Amino acid sequence: MAISRSQLVKELEPGLNALFGLEYNRYDNEHAEIFATETSDRAFEEEVMLSGFASAAAKSEGAPVVFDDATEAYTSRYTHNTYALAFAITEEAIEDNLYDRLASRYTRALARSMSQTKQQIAADILNNAFSSSYTGGDGVELCATNHPLANGGTFRNELSTAADLSETSLEQSLIDIAAFVDERGLKVALQGVKLIIPKELQFTAERVLKTPLSTTVGGTGDGTFAKNDINAMLNMGMIPQGYRVNHFLTDTDAYFIITDAPNGLKHFVRSPIKTAIEGDFDTGNVRFKARERYSFGWSDPRGIFGSPGV
Repeated sequence: MAISRSQLVKELEPGLNALFGLEYNRYDNEHAEIFATETSDRAFEEEVMLSGFASAAAKSEGAPVVFDDATEAYTSRYTHNTYALAFAITEEAIEDNLYDRLASRYTRALARSMSQTKQQIAADILNNAFSSSYTGGDGVELCATNHPLANGGTFRNELSTAADLSETSLEQSLIDIAAFVDERGLKVALQGVKLIIPKELQFTAERVLKTPLSTTVGGTGDGTFAKNDINAMLNMGMIPQGYRVNHFLTDTDAYFIITDAPNGLKHFVRSPIKTAIEGDFDTGNVRFKARERYSFGWSDPRGIFGSPGV
């Protein structure tokens, strides 16, 4: 359906001072704080988790060496979806000199809609991080206490007991990240580098990460409060990239820590955003379209640690 003069009657009236509703600022590229972006030239991308070797065994003199097998643990698939939006302006509206004003104004609105769609699609990976209805290559949700390992064990990238964001819960999260193991149970040296939070937690995060002294009543946990208890995370340079607010997160008390795992959360660009303008012969309308194709997901769940809050 095309935008006609009847929908924009006020724009035809003399003395019009302002049109508003389309000129708001927008939150751009918040997904870049969470996902590593790569390009793709196919319908989908697959990434395979490889299992290395177990710990070495003691070898008795003259005994044969133990052989181990390296296997493929699981495969993560990124299927690219197409997102598009368009609008049209009638021939009559163009004849009545609405083209210049409408085209520039509504193409900006089109760009804003496309941008916000991408931000919401990306944020939904975290919005569904604790839901068993949204699983990854290993068969469980992004943040879970039972990620299966190739050796038959499990590991978790979620607090064993859900907790709200605080100095105590954040310290425990960092301890848990330091306990991550690979598919054969060998320890891996990972650390949390960035905290991702909804807008409701930005003031809590500012106090927890940047206050020089401890924000925990009782300080050392012995039942007394010491004025010189330091903020250990700040002193030790933990979470070096600080926190980022994502305005598209829907859970007001969930928080996430992005780690330095090399293949964690990813964004594949199959076709970057393109715009097109064309006239329709039958109607005389001028049509404007924006289109892009991409996918969001994760390969290694060790790339993130989270808590749904309580």
